[in-house]
Amino acid sequence: MLSDNKDSQLRPLADRMRPDRLENYIGQSHILGKEKSLTKAIVSGRLHSMIFWGPPGTGKTTLARLIANYSQAQFLSVSAVLSGVKDIRAAIEKAHQYFDVYQKPTLLFIDEVHRFNKSQQDAFLPFVEDGTVCFIGATTENPSFELNNALLSRCKTYVLKRIEASDIVVLLQRALEDQENGLGDKAINVKKELLEIIAKVADGDARRALNFLEIAVDLADEVDGELLVNEQTVQDVTSQSLRRFDKGGDYFYDQISAMHKSVRGSNPDAALYWMCRMLDGGCDPLYIARRVVRMASEDIGNADPRGLQLALNARETYEILGSPEGELALAQAVIYLASAAKSNAVYMAYKAAMQDAKQSGTMDVPMHIRNAPTNLMKDLGHGEGYRYAHDEENGFAAGETYFPDEMGEQIYYQPVDRGLEIKIAEKLKKLRELNRQK
Repeated sequence: MLSDNKDSQLRPLADRMRPDRLENYIGQSHILGKEKSLTKAIVSGRLHSMIFWGPPGTGKTTLARLIANYSQAQFLSVSAVLSGVKDIRAAIEKAHQYFDVYQKPTLLFIDEVHRFNKSQQDAFLPFVEDGTVCFIGATTENPSFELNNALLSRCKTYVLKRIEASDIVVLLQRALEDQENGLGDKAINVKKELLEIIAKVADGDARRALNFLEIAVDLADEVDGELLVNEQTVQDVTSQSLRRFDKGGDYFYDQISAMHKSVRGSNPDAALYWMCRMLDGGCDPLYIARRVVRMASEDIGNADPRGLQLALNARETYEILGSPEGELALAQAVIYLASAAKSNAVYMAYKAAMQDAKQSGTMDVPMHIRNAPTNLMKDLGHGEGYRYAHDEENGFAAGETYFPDEMGEQIYYQPVDRGLEIKIAEKLKKLRELNRQK
């Protein structure tokens, strides 16, 4: 078992390279610019409770540690993945003891705070409220959905963005030069172009980039007294890296939203790009297929009914062929739907009808369109006066009513002037005129 004073070189490079000064912090200039309020609060040591929301590897933990350093506060870290209410109480007790001895505050950092349930989040609310601790929670999920309103109301939320590749290259170069915490105590030969490849593959995650670099150096061959990191080594280290894509989190829904909106916006190229981004990130192709079927009804509808059939065919084709051949059928459907005439008339009609159905109560079915399979029902008047449309001129019973008597006739479906719905609208207009005349 390692002691608390273990050699710092045994710690991962990403942990050793955490900056202890704000000027060495990489990225997040939108909240940490020179004149930004958060920067001023950190430098002056003014603590306030906050939530850091952003992708992995964007510096949430590092920033929390920096804030503790600048404010000379005790830093206590609790992982919501491994901890419970007991651990929170233990941290609060440490905070009380620290204040009694040193008269200084404690910064309580909760990593992955969205993993705590409501009762666990409630457990430290009183101590945030009375100032026992300054609370900082880190989350990769949307705090609006995952955190209690009571907790959110006591915290300022800061959004951390993925780190630009150019900033990650600077960080990698710094790690290669740093003799105390980085790799500067070794003679390492690695071209900047290879650092740029690592930064790009890391996909905005600084921790991932540093891990890639550390592994590449460990695997490098020694040539003429120095470790040579070549292109093959970098490719081997980064080849299995997937793009950022969390199955069920914000990135997941943001990307499917981008794909859907690209289809709706009649941009087949963007729609195809977002579909490929999701597939590349490990999304289940059948999930995409189901969403494509939904798009066909919601955004194309009767303007081009072939869209729904093509979407269904694409889903079936994928089930037959599997990956990777089946994805081509999904691509065909996505491109067709994006290029097709658009109509949300069915979608809007459905929503309006559903609202009426929920609000109108249990209105009786009009007698003339009730079912009458028995003599008793016929004697009670079920179906009496019903006009069979096929026996009427042009197959239409002009003037016939089909809504509940108390409700009167309603119009939900309003075809758009695009695609097949142009002809549908013309026909419905004629039929409604015949109803009016009758």
